[in-house]
Amino acid sequence: MLYALIMAGGSGTRLWPLSRRHTPKQTLPLTDLRRSMFHITVERLQPLIPLERVWVVTNAETAALFQAQVPALPKANYIVEPSPKDSGPAAALGVAHIHHHDPDATVAILTADHHIADEPAFRNALHVAEAVAAEGYIVTFGIAPTFAATGFGYIERAELLTVLDGLPVYRAARFVEKPSQPVAESYVASGTHFWNSGMFITTSALALAEFDRQQPQFAQALHALLPTIGTPDYPAALHHAWEVAPKRSLDYAIMEGAQQVAVIPLQIGWSDIGSWAALWEVLPKDADGNVVVGDVVMLDGRRNLIRADGGRLVTVVGVHDLVIVDTPDALLVCSMQHAAELKRLVDLLRAQGQDGVL
Repeated sequence: MLYALIMAGGSGTRLWPLSRRHTPKQTLPLTDLRRSMFHITVERLQPLIPLERVWVVTNAETAALFQAQVPALPKANYIVEPSPKDSGPAAALGVAHIHHHDPDATVAILTADHHIADEPAFRNALHVAEAVAAEGYIVTFGIAPTFAATGFGYIERAELLTVLDGLPVYRAARFVEKPSQPVAESYVASGTHFWNSGMFITTSALALAEFDRQQPQFAQALHALLPTIGTPDYPAALHHAWEVAPKRSLDYAIMEGAQQVAVIPLQIGWSDIGSWAALWEVLPKDADGNVVVGDVVMLDGRRNLIRADGGRLVTVVGVHDLVIVDTPDALLVCSMQHAAELKRLVDLLRAQGQDGVL
């Protein structure tokens, strides 16, 4: 059976001041004012992966928010990580739980904060990936690059393995993390490199075997953890496993060294919503290229993203290419071209003791 493991522990600092410590971006209605990013992620899996086979790794506070947003998702399917240790340990912990529940499971490791415009095509790709994973591969989705991004990882494809349901499946040659601008430009020109979507589909057994091979100390602790799931011994076993868990992304911990990897190139309208500029890209715009949410009056503005969540009127005149986000206790004004640098601003606020707005 195909299961979904949604990793939802990120903080989303590049979407401050809406995304904060207690309300991270995956809990917010960003691309849809009626549903949070997490809610959308769960719903796009239906009916391919029913709710009883959707599992979530996050922290306790965010899990409570998710339970209120999607009450039909079983509470037992939430796996609480003791502390943030990046996506590698989070994925391993989630896969271990699913493997304990169903040793024959195939798992789609996904994230809670991606935008996917073509949801039927995405579900079809998951169906194809499940079949490829059954042949002993870790399958990833490569996104056809639309520009030479330096903030994404890339996957280089090798030979064609097969074509299923109209989708070509290639052997993956290598992963490259966040290249320089000239290298990224050469990747886009090559036609053989794709953005790393961060989505992986494999059997739970193969995933755990890769942790055995590449992260043996952590894997040993995971194997000790497995028989304690659902017993009083679980908290102590989890504490030990987390003590030895490497603080590394899944890409660095496993995927760069994985032996049997396949890539399926996709064009599904994907975005990781990694900044306000990325959000502006995917939202509907008026004739002047503006995205306006809330009580906003604008005169002579072009290519702006303006969001009024502060309970008051926001007025702007003659501004172009700006991000303006108003909340009850903080106002952000920044140029669209600097939107990706908000993590530096959040770090500065923290250094100045402004924890109350973080």
